[in-house]
Amino acid sequence: MSTIPARLARKTRASVDITDARRRAIALYRDWYRGAPEIVALYALNVSPAAIRHSIRERFDKNRFVTDPRAIDVLLLKGRQEYQETMNLWKQNDHIMGILLQPQTRPHKTFLQRFYEGRDEQAVLPAASGVV
Repeated sequence: MSTIPARLARKTRASVDITDARRRAIALYRDWYRGAPEIVALYALNVSPAAIRHSIRERFDKNRFVTDPRAIDVLLLKGRQEYQETMNLWKQNDHIMGILLQPQTRPHKTFLQRFYEGRDEQAVLPAASGVV
């Protein structure tokens, strides 16, 4: 399949209200969900489309309770951009495996684990943070 950059392009627009944003989010979710078998085939992944769909579902569930239409518009813009880049083969296999299939949460580290690594992120504040 040849790469046609405008094939998946959509106009960027602001949502009128929360129901419009929700409708657009569902449309983006459906595009990702229906594109899972094509993603597996395009990138020759060693995972099933069901695993891709599960990962996509987790990503959408993470932002399920966002209610600000402007924040939803930003998330939709980024999601649509990721979808277009993925479907046009503008990503490497490592991007797909790392971004889509790896969990995005950092494991909680104890004080001793941070101490052994030589840092304590909570104790270090940037100079420009304004916190004294």
